[in-house]
Amino acid sequence: MIELAGIIILGILAQWMAWKFKIPAILPLILIGLLVGPVAAEFFTEDGSKWIEPIWNGKKGLFPGDLLYQFVSLAISIILFEGGLTLKRNEIKNVGPAITKLITVGATITFFGAGIVAHYLFGLRWDISFLFASLIIVTGPTVITPILRNIPLKKDVSTVLKWEGILIDPIGALVAVLVFEFISVEGDSGFTQTAFIEFGKIVLFGTTFGFTFAHGLAFAINRKLIPHYLLNVVSLSVVLLVFVESDLFAHESGLLAVVVMGMVLGNMKLKNIDELLYFKESLSVLLISILFILLAANMNIDDMLLLYNWQTLALFLIVVFVIRPIAVFISTQGSNLKFNEKAFISWVGPRGIVAAGIASLFGSKLIDKGVQGAEYITPLVFMIVLGTVLFNATTARFFARIVGVFLTKSEGVLILGASNFSRMLGQYLVKNNRNVVLIDSNMSNVNKAKELGLEAINANIYSDALTDDIELNDMGYLMAMTANTDINKYALERFGKVFGENGSFRLISSTESGSTMNNLQDGLFSPKDDYNSLLNVANTFPQILEEPVKSVEHFNQLIEKTDQEKFTIPLFIKDNTGELHIISSDNKDKENVTETSFLVYLGKPLTT
Repeated sequence: MIELAGIIILGILAQWMAWKFKIPAILPLILIGLLVGPVAAEFFTEDGSKWIEPIWNGKKGLFPGDLLYQFVSLAISIILFEGGLTLKRNEIKNVGPAITKLITVGATITFFGAGIVAHYLFGLRWDISFLFASLIIVTGPTVITPILRNIPLKKDVSTVLKWEGILIDPIGALVAVLVFEFISVEGDSGFTQTAFIEFGKIVLFGTTFGFTFAHGLAFAINRKLIPHYLLNVVSLSVVLLVFVESDLFAHESGLLAVVVMGMVLGNMKLKNIDELLYFKESLSVLLISILFILLAANMNIDDMLLLYNWQTLALFLIVVFVIRPIAVFISTQGSNLKFNEKAFISWVGPRGIVAAGIASLFGSKLIDKGVQGAEYITPLVFMIVLGTVLFNATTARFFARIVGVFLTKSEGVLILGASNFSRMLGQYLVKNNRNVVLIDSNMSNVNKAKELGLEAINANIYSDALTDDIELNDMGYLMAMTANTDINKYALERFGKVFGENGSFRLISSTESGSTMNNLQDGLFSPKDDYNSLLNVANTFPQILEEPVKSVEHFNQLIEKTDQEKFTIPLFIKDNTGELHIISSDNKDKENVTETSFLVYLGKPLTT
């Protein structure tokens, strides 16, 4: 009982440490697992026992016999299903040629390159070498995001790294599953026609079960055959059912089935897909916390000593400094990325949680089968995972400065609220070479913004997800423009320092409009216009105009006219370099006014 409770407590503690110190969770999880496992056995206990013993002499411990492998299999199936849910066909189309090549051409280069190197350095069988290579294809958002979260990067660079991590997760897992299944049938029947037939059965049953049950679950959800309060647990039970049933028809096909099921469901029109994904993410966090402490604790000093040689260092250096750069530079050839941007992407390639988890599962199963060289799989993958995470976590920020992709000043504009006026404002800012992102909890508004070619995110500002989005690293201005004054004020308090280092602004409320209370430095545009008046003007005169300014006195005259005119609202001062300066509601922004500047305003044309 103490050990079971301890695993959960230590796992959540590791997750908290990862959040607090902004590091990938896999790092404290594995280190804690090693501490309570092989390290404790070697240095802290007199009888050589571990503080947490998953398996002892094959029959004792928390998970005696095959129970550990069965638990790991079920946990990995849920994690892979959640990963499959995130893989969208339209995202692959829209992320650009560079990212598409990275997850195809780049992954292929890594697969063959790492497999060849592992074979010749460690003398492993070709199939075991390529299983290792398939496992280190996977990077994953759980390791990329914490490393890049506090590094202000050029948007193209952060976008490539983010989407590579998201998309390669289920793809890499699928490749690893296929390679493992081929090894399994080859080991059982030899490299014969029978092996190919068994492999074909695995692919057939895995894809069939995944595809069929995905459509069955979607049908039940859309027809409301499942009550809302049972939706998440029914979906979980179906995932486990698919894994077990597929495995019964074709041994080792269960993991393939759940990946396919997740991918199919993720690309179907389901009203509750986001809720299902949130539940699976929360469950995955708990399972990952338990899983990696168990897996690390299950290792022995003998396993770790397998890596105590020069070949291990050579393998790590070749994977990080040779194979990764070759894969990146070939994949990004002909793209708009500059040489320094390609160099940074080459530098950052930490391997993720899925790689380590599947490695432990596959390594253990192959060892039980007596496959030669299988004992190297888990320690080698753990070495690559820990090594790349530590390496990138400690050097990424420094290297970004050296190669010149570190943004010294963030100029992006984050607009909270995607109303008609916000969309008009976003279009104008984009035309003036500003990176703009709109955020709204209303999916209809988000879709309308995307139809206009704007970048928009459907998100709840009370969630921590926004601060985890590395694509928002270049945001330097925050404009809260929702209809709710409390939300606008909260946004400035919560995200002002994160996304508004150059300025955080909000719309004034109806009670502040036209009163002495509006002498606010964070108020937007006008002392008389709240959300409703802005929307009214945008609907009546949907245009943003520029008026030349002759002098400061002329600027004051123009501002007075906007105060008198119901359908005109000042927005920006545009200087002679094209730089836009937000006009605040206190109208004290005159230091940026010159004879060659412009007053940018919304609404009815000013008569001069």
